[in-house]
Amino acid sequence: MINAPTIILVGPMGAGKTTIGRLLSQQLDREFFDSDRVIEENAGADIPWIFEKEGEEGFRRRETQTLEAMLSEEQQPVVLATGGGIVMKEENRAMLKQQPLVVYLFASVAQQLQRTSKSNNRPLLKQGNPKETLTRLFALRDPLYREVASVIVETDSRHPKTVANKVMDAIKKHLATEV
Repeated sequence: MINAPTIILVGPMGAGKTTIGRLLSQQLDREFFDSDRVIEENAGADIPWIFEKEGEEGFRRRETQTLEAMLSEEQQPVVLATGGGIVMKEENRAMLKQQPLVVYLFASVAQQLQRTSKSNNRPLLKQGNPKETLTRLFALRDPLYREVASVIVETDSRHPKTVANKVMDAIKKHLATEV
């Protein structure tokens, strides 16, 4: 067991943030939150509906409010998986950079395409060519994920438990250098 602060997972769609987050929370015996699920619970609607009614800007506003609330609560350390686009707003990046432990789960576009191909809950992949969309989003967001990350772990072609163990190892190394 390690004594780690709240662990925030960032990365693109299909990087495995929710799956890895759940595994980490079990290993660390702490609560897990997925910011997208928190947004849906608070809105009483799913993300595609929010996008349809409020547009991406409305969703991003909700995302910022959720991140702010999750980070400001005086609580036990948790594991928090964020949505792929959380880094698009400067104020979100500023909040993330203030956190001691942000893990960027890196996934190639090919891996993202494979992992998101059967999902109907990704509004940004509904229009146009999903590969082109993921390639464009990756080019835009990869530098932003790197900007906020304390630790980067590659997830391509790895079993979720293997990735979770790699994340734990990276966190231990990172915390050891912070002391």
